[in-house]
Amino acid sequence: MKFCIFGKRFDKNYIPHIKQLIEKLVERGFEVSVYNKFADFLNKHFSIPSDISQFSSAQEVVGADFLISIGGDGTLLDTASFIRDTNIPVLGINTGRLGFLSNVDVEEIDEALEALVSGKYYLDKRSLIEVKSNDYPFGDFPFALNDVTILNKERNSMISIHTQINDEYMSTYWADGLIISTPTGSTAYNLSCGGPIVTPDSNNIILTPIAPHNLNVRPLIMSNSNKVTLKVESRSPDFQLTIDSRSYAVKCDTVIELTCAPFEIGLVSLENQSFFNTIRNKMGWGMDKRN
Repeated sequence: MKFCIFGKRFDKNYIPHIKQLIEKLVERGFEVSVYNKFADFLNKHFSIPSDISQFSSAQEVVGADFLISIGGDGTLLDTASFIRDTNIPVLGINTGRLGFLSNVDVEEIDEALEALVSGKYYLDKRSLIEVKSNDYPFGDFPFALNDVTILNKERNSMISIHTQINDEYMSTYWADGLIISTPTGSTAYNLSCGGPIVTPDSNNIILTPIAPHNLNVRPLIMSNSNKVTLKVESRSPDFQLTIDSRSYAVKCDTVIELTCAPFEIGLVSLENQSFFNTIRNKMGWGMDKRN
C-alpha cells in the first residue's frame, strides 16, 4: 500500500503528531512519499527516514492508494491539482483552523490510519468546476474544488458581469464581483457573502454576487448540468479571476465558460463523520449560546 503525504508549513506544536504518523506508516511496511517542499519543512524539525521518497508533480502521485493532506482547507484544495482524475482518495488531517474539508484532528490520526488499512471509511465525492476560455488556458489544471471568483482589480468602481445560462441571457451583475461555487465551496467565500450552505451531494452550482448594486439580486442555485458563460465590463482593462487559490489577470470582454468537471475528488470520511456533524461542530449549530 502506498501513501503520499502533502502539506505546507504549520504550527510546530503539531510536529510530534506528524512525526508519529510517518513512523507508523514506515513501521507497517507501507511505501511512503512526501511532497518535496513539505519534506524540507519537516526535516527542519525531525529527520525523515532515508527510504522515504519525495514527489513534486502530479505524475509522481499516480499509483498511490491514498494521499494524506496535512494542513487546513486551503492545503487540501491544493491537493486537487495532484489528484486530478486519478480517483486517489484524500484524507485531510487538520492543522489549520475550521477544517471543513480537513476534518480529521491530529488526535484522531491513529483511528484514521486504522480505518484506511481496514477499509472502514467511506468516500465523500466532491464535484469541481471546469474553467474554459479560447484566450486563456488557466494553467494545466483549470478546475476549482471550492469556487471560481470574478473580482474587480480596482476597488473604486463596480464591474458588470454579463451572465448566460446554457447560452440564454440570464442577468447582468453590477457588483464588486461574482462567486461561482461548488457545494464544497458553499461554506467558504460564498458563505461569507451571504450565499447558502449546500450539501456536498446536491450536484449544484451556486452564483453569489459580491456587494451587488441592485439589492434585488440574490444568490442563485442551479444544477451543475448547466453551462455558465460570463463576460466582464470594467473601467479597468482587465479583471481578476481566481480558481480556488490560483489567481489570473484576464482582459475584459474575454468569454469565460464554466461547466461541471468530468471527474470528482473523493474525500475520506471516517464512520463517525458526516457533513451535518461537521457543520454542528464547526459552526455551533444546535448549541445554546445563552448558557
